[in-house]
This record gives sequence, C-alpha cells and structure tokens, in this order.
Amino acid sequence: MTKLSTLLPAMLLAAGLNAPAFAAEDAPFSIAIHGGAGTITRADLSAEQEAAYQAKLTEALNAGHAILAAGGTSMDAVVAAIQIMEESPLFNSGRGAVYTFDGEHELDASIMDGASLEAGAVAGVKTVKSPIALARAVMEKSVHVMLSGAGAEQFAQEQGLELVDNSYFNTERRFEQLERAREKLGVADKQAYLALDDKYKMGTVGAVALDQHGNLAAATSTGGMTAKRYGRIGDSPIIGAGTWADNASCAVSATGHGEYFIRYHVAADICSRVKYLEQSVVEAGDAVIHDVLLPAGGTGGVIIVDAEGNVHMPFNTEGMYRASRVGNGEINVAIYKD
Repeated sequence: MTKLSTLLPAMLLAAGLNAPAFAAEDAPFSIAIHGGAGTITRADLSAEQEAAYQAKLTEALNAGHAILAAGGTSMDAVVAAIQIMEESPLFNSGRGAVYTFDGEHELDASIMDGASLEAGAVAGVKTVKSPIALARAVMEKSVHVMLSGAGAEQFAQEQGLELVDNSYFNTERRFEQLERAREKLGVADKQAYLALDDKYKMGTVGAVALDQHGNLAAATSTGGMTAKRYGRIGDSPIIGAGTWADNASCAVSATGHGEYFIRYHVAADICSRVKYLEQSVVEAGDAVIHDVLLPAGGTGGVIIVDAEGNVHMPFNTEGMYRASRVGNGEINVAIYKD
C-alpha cells in the first residue's frame, strides 16, 4: 500500500497548493473561522436562513480542515476557507460585500504567516474577485505589505488573478441595507460626522489555523462598512488590528467596529498577552474583547488559535457567525451566544 506521505506532495500540487514536508504523526492542528459579528438574534433569521449560514460555515471550515488533515499548510487552509465565504452572498466579503454610500463596493483583506511574520494586505479594491488571494500575492510576490486602490488592482492583473466588474458584487439584500443607511444618514455631505447603528458596521470573514508543522496563519476579508465614504478603511487590512499571527503566541482574525479595533490594536494585543504575560487564549481574548474594547465602546469579536491548537472565539455582541474544529474532533458551528 502506498503511504500518504508519498502521495501527499503530488495530491497538493495537483490541487494547486503548497507541498510541505510530511508532518509528524499526531501533530496538533486546528482551524477556526468567522463570518462576522453584530446584532444577530433569532428574530432576525428565519430557520431557512440560519440553516444556510450553518451550511456555508461548515463548508468553509471543511475546506480548510481537509488541507490541514492531509498535512497541508495553515496558509493554504485559511485562504481556502475564506474563499468559500468570499464566494457566498451571505457574508460581507467578496460576492456579498456591502455598498459604499455612492453605490459601489470597496473590498479589503489581509493575511499573515506566523512562521515568518510576513504579511500582505489590500484596501479599497473594486474589481478583484478574491481579495484574500490578492493579499497573499502581495505577501509572497512583492516587497510590500499593503497595496490599495488602482495600484493593487494593477498588481492583481499582473499576477494573473481573476478580475470582475464591480457589479459582480451586487446583491439585492445589501442594496436594501444601503437604502436604509442612506435614509438614516440624511444629508450626504455630513456622512463622516454621523454614526450608524452597529448593524451597519459588522461584517467580515476570517480564518485562523495551526498546521501539523507547527505553523500558524491568520486571514481576514471584508466589504467594509455599509454606506462608507471618502475611501474609509477599517481594521481588516491592518496588520495588528484585524489580523495577526506569530508562531510564538497565536493567530487572530477580528470582526466588528473597525475604528476601535485599530485604536486598540486588538489582534496583536491578544497575542502579546499570550506571548509576554503567558496568558491562555481564553484569558487574553476575554480580557481584550470584554475588559478593554467594550468599555471603550468597541463591539465585535475575534477567533484565536494558539501554538498548541487551542481555540477561543470571544465576542461582546449578540452573535457571531463562527465555526471551529480541533484536530479530527467535532465540528462546532454557532451563531448566537448560547
């Protein structure tokens, strides 16, 4: 019988993935994903909608888990999971991105490699089908960390990534959200001075993973804030705010009111507490999300995995679309606090 260690490189290469050295038996691995946090109540979702979210979260989780279980990299796993969600209109990323005030879509994404601390990010792109693929290309194929706007799209074209018309991201549900937001905001030229309810600010997808080689990765992708103007950029493409990974501590992807996650460098702060204070991911995550962020007015949540494969997914909102799996254990999918 041919051993998996012999077949694995060819299998991964055939799938267009990296082919690392075969991992040691029984090495820990884990993956966690999120699809956004915010005002999510059972009254907001029908049974059919809830089932649709759970099914898509499971699909995305399984895509990443399959790579990890086969000995693949955490980098490949987080990208695979996120791309499933980017292609779904259910989530505020890729296909389901929210509208800007002017009726377009501007997408952001970032990714970080815990082994090397290399990172890539893109902001304000309008024609790239998979922003997370572009963020990875920035990390691996350029000398930069972040590219934005037209320059990022030019780089995407040079890298052979799939480009689409901005209308590709149009969905009826998101347009209705824009119309409601415009009505609340009123006069257009005062938009920057007026605040919307949190339900217009919560929408991101993310993934964190530990592979069998002991490497962590984190990635985040979003359409940003409904009715945003002036090229507003949130925390999702900001390394240290919305995304962070370091093999010496943990990997984090965030979702919530981005301005607060930037001000409190949430993702990096959690991992610093794990690294320097030797806190568990539960202690560090709960401290930042509940004791630091919330009193300041920041709402949202994070997913975390540490170097031993422990997973924690704290949030201070009514709900957060989330799923996780540690090794070959149970698949955990949840939406509400309970």
